[in-house]
Amino acid sequence: MVDFAGWEMPVQYTGVIDEHLAVRSACGLFDVSHMGEIEVSGDSAIDFAQLVMTNDIERVTDGQCQYSPLCREDGSVVDDTIVYRFNIDRYLFVVNASNTAKVLDWFKQVQKKEQFPDLVIEDLSGIYSQIAIQGPKSVEVMKPLLDIDPGQIKTFRFHMGLLLGEIEAVVSRTGYTGEDGFEIYLDPSDAPAVWQALMEAGKPFGIAPIGLGARDTLRLEMGYPLYGHELSDEITPIEAGLGKYVKFTKDFLGREVLEKQAANGTERALVGIKMIDAGIPRAGYEIHSNGKKTGEVVSGTSSPSLKAGIGTGFVATKLKAPGTEVEVVIRGRAAKA
Repeated sequence: MVDFAGWEMPVQYTGVIDEHLAVRSACGLFDVSHMGEIEVSGDSAIDFAQLVMTNDIERVTDGQCQYSPLCREDGSVVDDTIVYRFNIDRYLFVVNASNTAKVLDWFKQVQKKEQFPDLVIEDLSGIYSQIAIQGPKSVEVMKPLLDIDPGQIKTFRFHMGLLLGEIEAVVSRTGYTGEDGFEIYLDPSDAPAVWQALMEAGKPFGIAPIGLGARDTLRLEMGYPLYGHELSDEITPIEAGLGKYVKFTKDFLGREVLEKQAANGTERALVGIKMIDAGIPRAGYEIHSNGKKTGEVVSGTSSPSLKAGIGTGFVATKLKAPGTEVEVVIRGRAAKA
């Protein structure tokens, strides 16, 4: 167990590799109650959401979720989020635990500056526990527990229903592993019973509880960004390769800066790295090209699926083509990648 953004969190239960492979082959259960939930409601909620999000919430309907960076006027990222659209007047922003207070404060600053007097912004993190079930067997495990066939919930949509016949929950077909699965939002007092029921229902399918260690290796294999690594106060969504989540068909904070970057290109680009030589690329390691520094690693691990060192890093944009050979400096040694 470790301290993580003020929460006591499991790094591993049986071991990162075992847990990682359980999610890839069967299914795993994550207690992600540390995630923050901020609700924005009121007549102007949709206008506010459109202003703070780079993505276009009007492209989704009620009952859908959408991924988006949240940007300041200079294009830097406050956090990345999945937004749940309950209706035109009500949105739930699911944010990173370490950024919840920062996002809440920033939302209130934007509300004041841009004048949204009727808007209600509430930190509801304390009233939601969140359990994620991820892996190819997730639908089968959920089937006996949910009030509808979980297979009917489409990707990036959510269902407000009952678990175990009586426990109210929001169940979305989303996740952070690259596998099929669901994220369940429910009252903290109901969470232990649902966790136990999922573990019981998942026994025949090889379910396993999963810690933070495997959560990181799973998301990194998929190239999903983690705030503080691939995204930060100093990194824009265009530099991070998230241009498809930036919609210039509408107005939003940071649009001018990001539009210029999209049109003119950026000096650096985020790339995925796979080691050729032995070694693990760790955050902070220098990336070299022809013996000269071109950037550095921002996330790295040993991939249990690929059985190789993998990572993400920023390099000079001219080097971003797939297959480009670079060196990662590991303890003074330049290793090919």
